[in-house]
Amino acid sequence: MTGQHGTTTVGQLPTPAGTNSRVPSTLTRLVWFLWVVSLCVLAARLATDASWGVPGVVVVDGLTAVMWATVTFFSGIVHSYSRRYMAGSRTVGRFFGRVFVFTLTVMVLVAADSLLVFWGAWVAMGLVMAGLIGHVEGWPQARAAAGLARRYFLAGSAVLAVVLGTLWWATGVTAVSAVPAAVGTAPSAVVVVAAAGLLLAAMIQSALIPFHTWLLSSMTAPTPASALMHAGFVNAGGLLLVRFAPVVTADAGVMLAIVLVGAASAILGKLLKTVQTDVKSKLGCSTVGQMSFMIVQAGLGFFGAAVTHLILHGFYKAYQFLSSGDAVEHESPSATTTVGSVTPLGVVVTAGTALAGGVVFAALTGKGTTLDTGLLLTLLVVLTVLHAARELAVDASLPGMVRYGVVPVVAVPAVAVYAGVYNVVSGLLVGVPAVGDPAALTPAHGLVAVAFVAAYVAVETGAYEHSRRLYVALLNATQPAPETQLTTTEEYNEY
Repeated sequence: MTGQHGTTTVGQLPTPAGTNSRVPSTLTRLVWFLWVVSLCVLAARLATDASWGVPGVVVVDGLTAVMWATVTFFSGIVHSYSRRYMAGSRTVGRFFGRVFVFTLTVMVLVAADSLLVFWGAWVAMGLVMAGLIGHVEGWPQARAAAGLARRYFLAGSAVLAVVLGTLWWATGVTAVSAVPAAVGTAPSAVVVVAAAGLLLAAMIQSALIPFHTWLLSSMTAPTPASALMHAGFVNAGGLLLVRFAPVVTADAGVMLAIVLVGAASAILGKLLKTVQTDVKSKLGCSTVGQMSFMIVQAGLGFFGAAVTHLILHGFYKAYQFLSSGDAVEHESPSATTTVGSVTPLGVVVTAGTALAGGVVFAALTGKGTTLDTGLLLTLLVVLTVLHAARELAVDASLPGMVRYGVVPVVAVPAVAVYAGVYNVVSGLLVGVPAVGDPAALTPAHGLVAVAFVAAYVAVETGAYEHSRRLYVALLNATQPAPETQLTTTEEYNEY
């Protein structure tokens, strides 16, 4: 707003006697209805293990069913939250219209069997999200952020168009379901080029480094739109690799490249997060790292783990964004902190909890019990549990013995839940081509494991902080595009 007498843009929820738009309430009810329908489809899929649709146009399989249920649930939460968040805004109808259209577009994308329909939904999804990023039209920074995101999305769509066009030119197929059979007859060079293009498109969509600038510049979007973006938009990179798994798994070198790219971006994303102080920007850096982990899981051949990751990350990140206001402490700065230290007993408890989590995951999923890339997947689980356990162990708000007792009680059951969801999702993906077989273990995977452990130690011990050059480089890498930054509150004007 500019000045003290501007139009009020936030108020109470619309009342039945008011003159406010009925679009929010109507679309909110409709999206929750779609969620109920999606749950029925998911239940039918679990009960019958059957697929439905029109081959060559749309197909409802296990991946479609689980993604429909997930996306409509996230959308329902965002719709409901936005009824108060956007109350009083003159553009509330347009905002809800975009969110609802985005939901429908994603539903079409995950069910599309036609290459043309898939590409059209991919383009539309990006354009609608760019509109949400620049929703506040009277804000120059929002328009700039929308323009930047739109350029990235169109570039990714152009890469995907080249990939799909190449597959059609080399094989003559026009349906996603026909790709697995056609890959075996296509020239190997064509398949490798197509796989590389799929990886590039996924990197842009999921904001992997160095394509993360559009995501960190998108904080101009209303918070509910940010929640939807981080919970149901950036995940589409993983969905792309799952849908076209027969292409990316045809060459072992491509799968290894996916792991290396994802690992490098995950490590850098973790480092970027450590230098951020802004709440939403820190969440953005976290998303970069988490989407990179998702890509790593796909590169290891565990597409079920990648889908599980995008679902659980969606729940977590949607909650984090919608509650981001609570993370701001309204108090005077303090020179002292209340973060405790980990005693030798704490080290034993956290390390033991992490190892126990890895054992539970391996026992429930069977991953990591044989000499394959499942070992690396289990290592990622161990490092994740170790990080979470240490966060609990240094919470000085509780006595040390209480903290150490809570660590295993919370962490180990959480791993069991994760493993259970992973097993359910993997069961739903049975029948999806090229999904289910781990990649072959190579010395390069061992180097990736060493890199993850080294990065974890560097971050947890603060060793990386001793390099000013590294700190400055990381801080610069977290900056959004200059034209999208708000430097003074007087520049903000919703209308």
